[in-house]
Amino acid sequence: MGEKKQQSLIPAPPYGPRGFQVLMRVEFRPAIASDVDALAALERETFESDRISRTSFHRLLRRRSAATIVARSDASLAGYALLLFRERTSAARLYSLAVDKAFAGIGLGRALLAQAEELAAQRGCRELRLEVRLDNMKARALYEKAGYTLFGRRDSYYSDGEAALRYRKALTPRRGRSSRLERPQLGTAR
Repeated sequence: MGEKKQQSLIPAPPYGPRGFQVLMRVEFRPAIASDVDALAALERETFESDRISRTSFHRLLRRRSAATIVARSDASLAGYALLLFRERTSAARLYSLAVDKAFAGIGLGRALLAQAEELAAQRGCRELRLEVRLDNMKARALYEKAGYTLFGRRDSYYSDGEAALRYRKALTPRRGRSSRLERPQLGTAR
C-alpha cells in the first residue's frame, strides 16, 4: 500500500531588509519507521520532561490505536502530531504535538493540528481532546484560537509537578471518506 502524502506551501518568516516572504514546501504524511530517530531527536529538543522515547515511538507506529502525522520540509522533520484512539469511544486524544524551532512562527503547529483533526474525523471521532501544561501559554493560545474549550484540570499531571489543562473540540465524523491526509486550510482558524 502506498504512502499517503499531501504537500502544502507554508509562508516562512520574512527574510532580507525588505521583509520578502518566501514559501516553504511542507509535506504531511503518516510517520514511518525511518522517521523514529528524527522524532525522538525533536522530542528531546522540544520537551524538558515527559518525553516519548525512541522505543515508544516504534511501538506507537505499530499500533492501530495510534497515528503519527509528520511534517517534512526538504529532508528535515519540521514537526509531528501524535493521536491516540480507543475502541468503542467517539473521542480521540492528541497525545503530542511538536514543531522544530527552525519552523516556529509560520503556522505549522496550526497546520498539524488541522491535519490531526481531519484524521480523527475520518476515523469517525466526534471529539478531539488534549492536555497541555498550565505554563505553556503559546500552546494554549493555539488550541483556543482553533476552537478548543477548556473542560478540566489535572493537578501534578507532569513529572515535574506542573498541572495540565484539559481541552476538547467537537468534530464532524467523516467515517467512510478517504483516509488520505487532506490539505489544511492554512491561515484560517478551523
